[in-house]
Amino acid sequence: MNIIIAGNGKMGFSLTRQLSSEGYSITVIDSNATVLESIANDYDIMTIQGNCASMDVLLKANVESADLLIAVTNQDETNLLCCVTAHVLNPDLHTIARIRNPDYSEQVYKMHEMFALNMTVNPERQAAKEIESLLKYPGFLRRDTFAKGRVEIVELRIDENSKLCNQPLSSLHSITGCKVLICAVLRGGTAVTPNGNFKLQENDRIFVTASIDNISTLLENLGLIRREVKKVLICGGGRISYYLTQNLIKSRMDVTIIEKDFARCEYLSEKLPEATIVHGDASRQSLLDSEGIFSSDAIVSLTGLDEQNMVISMYASTCDVPKVVTKLAHLESSPMLNRLPLGSTVNPMQLCCNTIIRYVRALRNQTGAALSVHTIADNQVEALEFLVDENTKHCGEPLKNLKLKRNVLIASIVYATKTEILSGDSIFQPGDTVIVVTSRQNLINKFNDVFEE
Repeated sequence: MNIIIAGNGKMGFSLTRQLSSEGYSITVIDSNATVLESIANDYDIMTIQGNCASMDVLLKANVESADLLIAVTNQDETNLLCCVTAHVLNPDLHTIARIRNPDYSEQVYKMHEMFALNMTVNPERQAAKEIESLLKYPGFLRRDTFAKGRVEIVELRIDENSKLCNQPLSSLHSITGCKVLICAVLRGGTAVTPNGNFKLQENDRIFVTASIDNISTLLENLGLIRREVKKVLICGGGRISYYLTQNLIKSRMDVTIIEKDFARCEYLSEKLPEATIVHGDASRQSLLDSEGIFSSDAIVSLTGLDEQNMVISMYASTCDVPKVVTKLAHLESSPMLNRLPLGSTVNPMQLCCNTIIRYVRALRNQTGAALSVHTIADNQVEALEFLVDENTKHCGEPLKNLKLKRNVLIASIVYATKTEILSGDSIFQPGDTVIVVTSRQNLINKFNDVFEE
């Protein structure tokens, strides 16, 4: 499968790294020769220097024989023109464009056929949706939803006061009072697939699979029920803040945004009249204090600097703000970073890349492809959702009789009338939905790929 990636910024680089590792034929277009030389030295790809919206450049990139074009330059207009031009040269080409400007959202939706777009992605809007979900369920560091909302994988941190601290997983059911499964543990920066004898420790980040019915029970029995978020303090007035505030106001939350650029404050005041817009530097402790950090239910750090976001979130943690969310756009996760009191962390680029990767895999596997793909445990583990069909192997056979590939776990089966956290006697049949958790070293494109044959 031949893929053209237009734009070699952070997202283009991340997509190139992931897709080339999965065996796709990649051509990267960028106007900067230096960044192209760097990526060509690291990966077995083809590079073309030039304007990706130019017909001549696209022809040099063999667009006529390509299967997919992903336009992720820093300019929305360039991405749109690139997709339109490429589609003229190859009407069978699939196209994905990154469109970030809120002013274009409605017209791109209405004119997607005219722009020859199969899909658009917006990192800021996707990050806002993720943060909104975290604020509505403040007991979790992160939550990923499967099977149309019937199953979730939630992330929790084990602290010294946790009921799970120093407990073996074999005691999980008696402590939580409900049937859940810990499908992965992140310890010291390394993801582990635990067994029943695995003992949880302080600072472990655990990833728990549970049916939606058991989520509330899990929170209550672990003592993680926290007050409903009603007052939110947002630091930074960029696009994520704009989208997030729109959503939170609809949920009747009281939102204050602190932004240091006066012109941006004026824009936000006009567009978001129901929010409170404060002109000032959110990194100043005195300003945070005066704007009510001690009485806030949540603080969301969304400035343009990761380091500043970290400092704000750490201060919020010392103020005992119940829910803290930190945007990290550049910093790689590390054992040191994991120990900092940053609350829930959100990486807009990674969320968007995951959406594109899912589309690419579905395009290659027209039938049997994953319905959804989520990366967890600092991107070391994938959780995938598959629909069992008549071509699926081992239907009707107990799981205890199946041989799965190493580091592959079937975490849940969703039947027509119930959701099951598994036992050795569980079976799946055509029409069921199966949640699979696996190390990212395993390339699982179809459900049949999980079996060791």
